[in-house]
Parts: sequence; C-alpha cells; structure tokens
Amino acid sequence: MTTWTDHTADRPISLTAPSGIDRAAHHRLDEAWLAAAWSHPSTRCFVVSGGQVLIDETADGRTELVMTPSFEAPLTEAHRYFLGTDEDGVSYFALQKDSLPGRMDDSARPAGLREAGLLLSPREAGLMVHAVALENWQRLHRFCSRCGERTVIAAAGHIRRCPACGAEHYPRTDPAVIMAVVDDRDRILLGRQVHWPEGRFSTLAGFVEPGESIEQSVRREVHEEVGIGVGEVEYIASQPWPFPSSLMLGFVARATSTEIDVDGDEIHEARWFSRDELDAAFASGEVLPPYGISIAARLIERWYGKELPTRAVF
Repeated sequence: MTTWTDHTADRPISLTAPSGIDRAAHHRLDEAWLAAAWSHPSTRCFVVSGGQVLIDETADGRTELVMTPSFEAPLTEAHRYFLGTDEDGVSYFALQKDSLPGRMDDSARPAGLREAGLLLSPREAGLMVHAVALENWQRLHRFCSRCGERTVIAAAGHIRRCPACGAEHYPRTDPAVIMAVVDDRDRILLGRQVHWPEGRFSTLAGFVEPGESIEQSVRREVHEEVGIGVGEVEYIASQPWPFPSSLMLGFVARATSTEIDVDGDEIHEARWFSRDELDAAFASGEVLPPYGISIAARLIERWYGKELPTRAVF
C-alpha cells in the first residue's frame, strides 16, 4: 500500500521549473536569422567557462546571471550558442571562453551550477543549465568518433560536423536512475558512497546500461550496490544533470528483501531508516541531509513528509 504524504508535493525540483524560454530549434540552421538575432539590440548573452558563469547580487537581495547586450560581448570565433527566445522576443546566447571576463565593479563572482542553480530565477537557471551542458559536450567531443578528424560547430552549438567523412555528432545525454527504496515497513534505504564525508547519506543512483530499460536499471543498481531485491518501480520525475552530461530519472522502488550487503566499491554503508529514526539522526548530526539541487532531496522528502533540515553538504 502506498503511504506517501503530500506535504512536499508542491516543492519544486531544482532546474526543472518552466523557464519561459522557447529553445526555437527551428532557427539553429538559419544563419541569416541567427546573425540578425545576434545583432539585435535586445539580445542578451553571457559567458560560460569550465561549467561556471558570473552571478551578481542585486540591491533587493536577488541573485542574477550576469548578462550583457551582444554588442558588449567579448569576442569569440565559433563558440557562440543560441539558447532560445522569451515571450518578448529577446534572444539569448551563451559564449564559451577559456576564462570568465572580469568585472570593473568587482561585485560579480564566478559560480557553478550546484550553487547558482539554487539562487537564480527559473529562467536564468534554465539558460545556465542549457549553456553548461553544451559547453561540457563541446569541450569533450572535438574529434570525430568515426574517423578522428577535428569536427566543426554547426546548428548554433547543437551539432558538430566532420568535414572529412560527413558524420554529424549531437550532444550526449546519459540517462541515470536515482531511487528512494522503501520496504514493506515503510522504511527508506539510504546509502553513503565511499568518497562522501562521514554521516552523509542519500538515495542510491546509477547509470542505465545499453539495452536496458530504466526499470531493469533500478533493480540492477540496487541489487549490485546493496544486495536488496526490488519489485515495483514507480517513476516520479526527471532532472537535467549536466555533470557533465546526465539526465536523472527519479523513482520510488519497493524492496522485496531487506538484508543489506554493500558492494564496498561504490557504497560504503547503507541503512534502513524509519521517519522517527531519521528525525533523530538529523537532530543529533549523525546523518547529514542531502540538501542541494539534486532530486535526491525531493525523493526523500516525498517519503519523509516534510522538508529536510537545511544543512548544505554540497
């Protein structure tokens, strides 16, 4: 029987809120349209470098992505990526550079998506996650996997073409499953990875393998990591996760066994928690909550019935 409460049903999952940006993919191959959009005075752009952008705090306490009109943008040859347009017709571009530009007022600072994703508006977080994902792919896939020739950028940053063999290469997205495992006593299974600090626990996760359904992946990953059997698998939500190129698919998995046998390679420790036990562990500091932009916190909250303590651990 499902026993989920709905106290956190309206809690947003970071990076998934509607951004109001139309990606306008039909314009990506229209060089004349792209040139006109780039030269329009309303167009806004920002630099992305190494997964970071510049953010700034406003006088009223908000955090904003540092954007400039295109005519004030730093020079770049080919690494200019069209991200879309908003309801007012404003076009947005990201510029990939080797380093972030400085600011004369010294108030802006660099930030990665793990930090900025929690601070920016849904619109700006959506623009940033798109830009970071493209930059990651562009930096890691410069050569043709078919013949080894250096590829060239096309479709406003969304395709790389090989001039030698004609192959087209598209941005890579790796599906990964992340799951809240619950047993018939309505306890949740949380694990600690080998490289995590003492006390930090979260949901289990892993990559989908070739030729595998996502439900099969959930069952395999749970069994491999902690030796627990899984029956029913319920999809909850997804989240873009460009670290560097994943899409997180969130599930609730019903355990068919409870004896834990950690693999020791990925998972160092795993425990079953009742709500009262997790409450006490949070209060004592024995367990650190997975507070951050990951969907893991939302999956745990859905079972927990309330927000997790706001102690940031990543």
